[in-house]
Amino acid sequence: MASANNEDKQSSAKRVAVVGAGVSGLAAAYKLKLHGLNVTVFEAEGRAGGKLRSISQDGLIWDEGANTMTESETEVRFLLDNLGLHDKQQFPIAQNKRYIVRNGAPALIPSNPIALIRSNFLSAQSKLLIILEPFLWKKSNMEKVSDSDESVGDFFQRHFGKELFCFSLCKVVDYMIDPFVAGTSAGDPGSLSMRHTFPELWNLEKKFGSIISGAIQSKLFTKKGKNGKLNSSSISKKHQRGSFSFLGGMQTLTDALCKELGRDELKLQSKVLELCYSCNPSENWSVSSAPMHNKQSEKQSFDAVIMTAPLCNVKEMKFTMKGSPFLLNFLPEVSYLPLSVIITTFKKDSVRRPLQGFGVLVPSKEQQNGFKTLGTLFSSMMFPDRAPSDLHLYTTFVGGSRNKELAKASTDELKQIVTSDLRQLLGAEGEPTFVNHFYWSKAFPLHGHNYDAVLGAIEKMEANLPGFFYAGNHRGGLSVGKAISSGCKAADLVISYLEYSSHDKMPNEKPC
Repeated sequence: MASANNEDKQSSAKRVAVVGAGVSGLAAAYKLKLHGLNVTVFEAEGRAGGKLRSISQDGLIWDEGANTMTESETEVRFLLDNLGLHDKQQFPIAQNKRYIVRNGAPALIPSNPIALIRSNFLSAQSKLLIILEPFLWKKSNMEKVSDSDESVGDFFQRHFGKELFCFSLCKVVDYMIDPFVAGTSAGDPGSLSMRHTFPELWNLEKKFGSIISGAIQSKLFTKKGKNGKLNSSSISKKHQRGSFSFLGGMQTLTDALCKELGRDELKLQSKVLELCYSCNPSENWSVSSAPMHNKQSEKQSFDAVIMTAPLCNVKEMKFTMKGSPFLLNFLPEVSYLPLSVIITTFKKDSVRRPLQGFGVLVPSKEQQNGFKTLGTLFSSMMFPDRAPSDLHLYTTFVGGSRNKELAKASTDELKQIVTSDLRQLLGAEGEPTFVNHFYWSKAFPLHGHNYDAVLGAIEKMEANLPGFFYAGNHRGGLSVGKAISSGCKAADLVISYLEYSSHDKMPNEKPC
């Protein structure tokens, strides 16, 4: 009798389609299922996980997509707690040791602001600009506050000046911001929108004027509750600071999410072809999908849809609203940055200058010294179990906005480029003992100066298609944590929508 009741509950539960089985889609599906909703996830590829892609082979473990993440977002902690993944978290050894190439050699970045001021890393003039920044940029000085189209490079030049290092030709944008944005988004400071790339810093300036003063005040506010007492959560979560991965690689997270979905709830190699909204209480949405390279489609009915596919793929889908075509000609073209990920191993006795730490970033200015890569992670230094004890494992990135064509190069050509850079940086001698190459043609959407148009188009789709919600790295940020947050927030919106629609029409919903 109990099983019959459970089946009745399942059949009467609202149905939600999630398009895309990357980390955003899987996080959304998991949260919806926890809420008792019936979920079907459609994924065009033959595997789930999206940009979380871990490989284990011949005693090596590496990631071909994202390598680490943080617990900055509450939704990440929600997943780790509910999936029981805290025991599988893996924190890098000496993760605060990070390097930037300067004048042809890796230079250790000071690990905190005080160390930065005390070090020889900055010129006296640059140190003075940092100290004076809270006084020069006050909220009352609103004429200096950035507009929505300001680039990342212009924003940081306004706040900290052009000179940063001991040598006058070196600039803050060239040797700190440039390598950082290349390493996190494959972009460059001149083409990225400050508002969309670093929204937290952009909002700090809007609120406080000074980003240093704003960061300090925001941190103090987070640590203390409204009553001024120390927030106990800030104490208990100190161990969560910093980047981390998982035993077995980042895909451990998406594999855990997949295990929570039933066989019929995750449909791999199912490309969504058409989505139709009918405003029928028993069938709000119908989703037509077909296996890749197969024109025979299958139609299923749903009460709501969460779309996490890239906009370039959404534009290929057919949308119908109440029997009439819903044209997507208002969706702007989104630029995507290509990236090649090259995995290499070297015998330890072949690397004359191995560095302990997280990795090294290469500023674009260092191309004049012969460097062609964006940066390299010291994978086996961070996680010693990722390679046999006699090998160093490195993960190197090539391409992005800096060199789109080079990202498309052959494995042999990229092997020579990576070997050359590692020889100069670490003294790696001879040829690597192992090479693997993975190419992402659309690694990241470019959050450029016209990105308001992209977000506006997403909002227009949601406003005109009842029960349709968008999530993913096109909205909210590019990091793994931001993608998870986006998926969970979309799930919350679906839950609210379905609760309202089961009683009354949504406030802004048009009558059928």
